[in-house]
Amino acid sequence: MAESDTHTPAKLLPDAIHQAVKPGTALLRLETTQSREGLLDGAWWPRSRDIAAELPALITALTEHIGPITRVGLDATAWNEIPTRLVIDDRVVHLDSFPVGDDTVLITRGHNDHFALLVVPPDAGVEAARAAMARAVRADNTTQAAQLLLATQEQPAAR
Repeated sequence: MAESDTHTPAKLLPDAIHQAVKPGTALLRLETTQSREGLLDGAWWPRSRDIAAELPALITALTEHIGPITRVGLDATAWNEIPTRLVIDDRVVHLDSFPVGDDTVLITRGHNDHFALLVVPPDAGVEAARAAMARAVRADNTTQAAQLLLATQEQPAAR
């Protein structure tokens, strides 16, 4: 068996996953390059503004791919009641309230390794959510989260 046959393939979401996204679905994608040169490292589309209900699934998914999460920074005005910590998968995750904007959540693993995720509003339309998430995970993305959401929001149909 060749040496190259023994490596474990990277866990990447298939592009077809975007077609399966329905309103109210939580979906996470992380930038697939190691360079992390883009402004955002990924995107998240929670089902609601209840952070205690939404965050455990996100943290579990992130932990599986990038390791243990120690802190989450988010904007208190964007979420219903934010506890100071949650126990997720038998680990304590501290929640910090920062004026980062309701369109971003900051994930910390280790002591100083941060990931910035675009937060697609729970009530976003399917096409707008798909477009925003696809742009957020591009390695060459230089658009800030708020502008990215504005640029991809659905325009009302012309009458």
